[in-house]
Amino acid sequence: MIAIEGKIIKGIGGFYYVKTAECVYECKARGVFRKDHRKPLVGDDCLIEVVDADKKIGNVTELLDRKSELIRPAVANVDQALVIFAVASPQPPLNLVDRMLILLESQGLPCALAFNKSDLDAGGAGESFKKIYETAGYKVFVVSAKENKGVDELKDYLKGKTTTVAGPSGVGKSSLINLLAGTQVMETGEISEKIERGKHTTRHSELFSIWGDGTYICDTPGFSSLELYMCGIEREELWKYYPEFVPEEPACRFAGCAHISEPDCGIKTAVSEGRIPRERYDNYCQLYEGLKSRNKLYEKRNK
Repeated sequence: MIAIEGKIIKGIGGFYYVKTAECVYECKARGVFRKDHRKPLVGDDCLIEVVDADKKIGNVTELLDRKSELIRPAVANVDQALVIFAVASPQPPLNLVDRMLILLESQGLPCALAFNKSDLDAGGAGESFKKIYETAGYKVFVVSAKENKGVDELKDYLKGKTTTVAGPSGVGKSSLINLLAGTQVMETGEISEKIERGKHTTRHSELFSIWGDGTYICDTPGFSSLELYMCGIEREELWKYYPEFVPEEPACRFAGCAHISEPDCGIKTAVSEGRIPRERYDNYCQLYEGLKSRNKLYEKRNK
């Protein structure tokens, strides 16, 4: 059989949906992957053999080299991430924003932030959020999917890349992606209600080709609540995942400074002098204490 190259865009129940230049094939993975302890991932470039051309059925026979692999979410060949929250309705919990960014930082993935629903932002909160996270070194977009505002610059960020999107339900993530794509590629909460499936939540990872030029969006489950201890992040290393902390840390007096109660701390000095936003530092302290408590609980259970 002739091998055809494609990309895995969805995986459900042992079936992999592979997009080729001609169409999408429903495929099973050959047993060789299990023997090699390899599992196909959404985003994988692969070779398939066609079993039934009319029914678009095939087998994945080979996985091509990955340029990147994320553990959580489990996707391959992603170039960057876009973390999406709403400016209002609901108000963005900045602690959760930081947890998402830390998870992505820990996996070495470049990421940006989009704050949607700027049409509801009567008090200018979007610009405040933008200042906080631009100070941290992130690219920030303040947009309105409803009014089609602020999306042109976001399109430039996405163009030609595979981007995984993250964000809780209710922030207009699907509406924003549909607007960017110019067509209905993702199910919105409104559609979900019509088909009686309740509030929309992503059930599996899936790639969407949005402009046909190598630009992909990867929607993934599991970003609604993140526990850093499950991602292998130790409290002593937490500060390293705050990019704005890194240049200030050498000014700390003590090696191994936790940046909580120690005197002569470069990071605390930067907070007091306005180089690090107070909101980010307060979240750091909360997350540090959370990791500390988890470690104590783990040690107690394993005595």
